[in-house]
Amino acid sequence: SITKERTEVILQGTSSLDPKDPAAVWEEFEFKCKPGDLRRRPCLISPYHYRLDWLMWFAAFQTYEQNEWIIHLAGKLLAQEEETLSLLATNPFAGRDPP
Repeated sequence: SITKERTEVILQGTSSLDPKDPAAVWEEFEFKCKPGDLRRRPCLISPYHYRLDWLMWFAAFQTYEQNEWIIHLAGKLLAQEEETLSLLATNPFAGRDPP
């Protein structure tokens, strides 16, 4: 069955020295086929799924303790690992210091 509402995990980073500062600008890491920017046309690759995007969908139904791989993914994004970044549609920190 499919739910009527879709909860999403969103990964964001900031270049702000104080992430708790209300003026801090948070930028989203966009995935290739996971819902995100409403102005972007939906991805259609039926009958297949991008694995990471698909896992992110199911991670939203549980806690991060039940999906420890999300912590490792966040660490790889913070380290700006090229192999990990290649799984994403956009890196808002490309050409800049990591978040």
